Amino acid sequence: MEILLASASPRRKMLLEQIGIFPRIIPSGIEEKVTKTEPSEVVMELSSMKAEDIAYRYQEQTGEGIVIGADTVVAAEGRILGKPADEKEAVRMIAMLQGRGHQVYTGVTLIRIREGKVQEKCTFAEETEVFVYPMDEEEIAAYVKSGDPMDKAGAYGIQGAFAAYIKGIKGDYSNVVGLPVGRTYQEMKKWL
Repeated sequence: MEILLASASPRRKMLLEQIGIFPRIIPSGIEEKVTKTEPSEVVMELSSMKAEDIAYRYQEQTGEGIVIGADTVVAAEGRILGKPADEKEAVRMIAMLQGRGHQVYTGVTLIRIREGKVQEKCTFAEETEVFVYPMDEEEIAAYVKSGDPMDKAGAYGIQGAFAAYIKGIKGDYSNVVGLPVGRTYQEMKKWL
């Protein structure tokens, strides 16, 4: 059974490979149009759009398989923080997160393809609370200058240099990296 990952994220690919799943990478090129406002609903909506885009385009080629779509956002002070547009926005995001807790949401959509047709769909969201140590302006500036925050929701990656500022988490670590891989596998297992 072929596994298609509707994402170019090297972190999601790495998490799947860590558990023995080696997906074919086919990033979705859809325009992300969000109609929801709650973080968990936003990520489920976006993951569904991405998975459906790939499932319907590749269903006949795949024959038998599962498409995985995922989207991650950070939520703090009632705001959804996506990827920063530039360094100034990254500094603002990190300043908002430092010294307090925030939530990371990842929506996952799994679509099963059987006999060359889309058959079943499962969508869920996972939430993890992340607590960040206080950071001074120099620490924030140095982290942003590293370039690490520029392709990550909330302007940080828990698995990189920003780990020095993580006080703790409540929930699934892999969810913060970009894919709640344990739950994803458990949901996929129902179809295998």
